[in-house]
Amino acid sequence: MEQAIFEERRDQIHRKGEGPFELACNRDSLAGAVSQRACVFCGSRVVLYPIADALHLVHGPIGCAVYTWDIRGALSSGPELHRLSFSTDLQERDVIFGGEKKLKTALLELITRHKPNAAFVYATCIVGIIGDDVNAVCRDVAATTGIPVIPVQSEGFKGNKREGYAAACKALFTLAGTGDTSDISPMSVNILGDFNLAGEIWIIREYFEKMGVQVVANITGDGRVADVRRCHGAGLNIVQCSGSTMELAKMMEEKFGTPFLRVSYLGIEDMADSLYAVADHFKHLDPGIVERTQKLVREELGVLLPKLKEYRKDLEGKKAAVYVGGAFKAFSLIKAFRHLGMKVVLVGSQTGTKEDYEELASICDPGTVIVDDSNPLELSKFVKELDVDLFVGGVKERPIAHKLGVGFCDHNHERKEALEGFVGMLNFAKEVHASATSPIWRFVPRREAMAKAIKEQETAKRAAGGEGI
Repeated sequence: MEQAIFEERRDQIHRKGEGPFELACNRDSLAGAVSQRACVFCGSRVVLYPIADALHLVHGPIGCAVYTWDIRGALSSGPELHRLSFSTDLQERDVIFGGEKKLKTALLELITRHKPNAAFVYATCIVGIIGDDVNAVCRDVAATTGIPVIPVQSEGFKGNKREGYAAACKALFTLAGTGDTSDISPMSVNILGDFNLAGEIWIIREYFEKMGVQVVANITGDGRVADVRRCHGAGLNIVQCSGSTMELAKMMEEKFGTPFLRVSYLGIEDMADSLYAVADHFKHLDPGIVERTQKLVREELGVLLPKLKEYRKDLEGKKAAVYVGGAFKAFSLIKAFRHLGMKVVLVGSQTGTKEDYEELASICDPGTVIVDDSNPLELSKFVKELDVDLFVGGVKERPIAHKLGVGFCDHNHERKEALEGFVGMLNFAKEVHASATSPIWRFVPRREAMAKAIKEQETAKRAAGGEGI
């Protein structure tokens, strides 16, 4: 099984308890390792795409436009322009002679037809190679149409998905500070790093409304251009997916003085702690917010905890593997599994930082395998070695789990059930229970072989006991 680990990647794998914690991370993927990471363009697309009243135009070959609404499923309560995928469809002739004219023509036609409130133009790998002046085209079209036309510098060969996050934050920052803030309450927040998968941001907004906190801008799930333009008027930025939008929060703090908090809406403790942190931030303005928040959490837990006990009866002692895009999810999932009586034996992320992994190691059990920027070969090795009952990941991890005969829970792009908030924890428990306890896993070869081995061991013990009488 050792052949499953490339020598160059050994320092990106650590088993807790085997020496001091050291994990190399935040570096380019090893060539040929088939990383689960995505490209720079994908990172920018993930962050910006949920802005529902903006035009999103991919300047590049048609293949890049595969990153559409359908791979993310960010829901909108109003316009759905973000569900349409537009591309300049660069061909060989455009690569040779340049694609600027094609880009300008496409922008003018699309803006006239769809009347967006802003347009984002994504530069892809080939655009970076041929040197199209995307910025100049965007300035020209913005002057002609009167709406913001924002270039997103997400060309390939400059890094990985994390660089795409940075490009998206810079694009969003050009909008911040350009809108009216006269009707914004001092007790107000921007929700950063939530993409409204399965309507999750609506759950979180409802919690804040019950606390008496105004939500100014969703950045970016169910987002609107006008809200982003006035987001600098909020009293606090709350950042969930810190890898994707932390840079925006830092830029806003530097320019507008807006403080920020890192939060997570996944699992019981982290959801409650996030609400309490916001209440604590605003209690000098309204001391009653603390009591309202306590009442909200108490009511939600009163409904949730009795139901979780029922699922825990069947899940107690089972083992889980977690491999996600951002490390913040892993923290919350480890805690969530403990509420279900399950143990996380393998955990990792695509874009974690040194600080993320140090925090992750501090909450893991001894023996837990921690990986950075893993690949299918490694993940398969550890899932089999650790005898995992359930794998939590995204679309690229699902085939690994199913081929190995392991239950799978989608915690990324394609899910249709909300997993944030207290109601999300209940949905998570339901899905984990249905996946991990499905009778089908008894019939996969790995499980059959294991059951046979256990039966043989029990028979041998009984025989040995009989000989001793």
